[in-house]
Amino acid sequence: MQKHGILNRDIAEVLAKLGHTDQIVVADCGLPIPDGVKCIDLSLKLGTPSFTDVLDVVMAEMEVEHLLAADEMKAANPGLYRHFTETYQPPVTWVKHEQLKKDCANVKAVIRTGENTPFANVILQAGVIFG
Repeated sequence: MQKHGILNRDIAEVLAKLGHTDQIVVADCGLPIPDGVKCIDLSLKLGTPSFTDVLDVVMAEMEVEHLLAADEMKAANPGLYRHFTETYQPPVTWVKHEQLKKDCANVKAVIRTGENTPFANVILQAGVIFG
């Protein structure tokens, strides 16, 4: 049994298979998931697990070079927006939520949380761990 890192075998597998520029999503419980995209559903009840709890763990284990998030988060979810700007180092591109949903069709997987606040979704683009 694994002692460290992400214990969820589905998430660990997806992260291990990522190459440079591959993308995954950490999503709230309402984001529509396109047909054919792997969904790792962690939701237990509204709010559990939270978006930030899951994102923080994934960010600690994944080399992320870029984030893509909905511009609407800034006004509709200022607490999460503040968390984004204060916590995460990779550059963030802010796009319209409709564009973010379209971009989800090209990701390797969506990790669905129990988050129930607006626009709590982010696309993470894999970087590389060498120069």
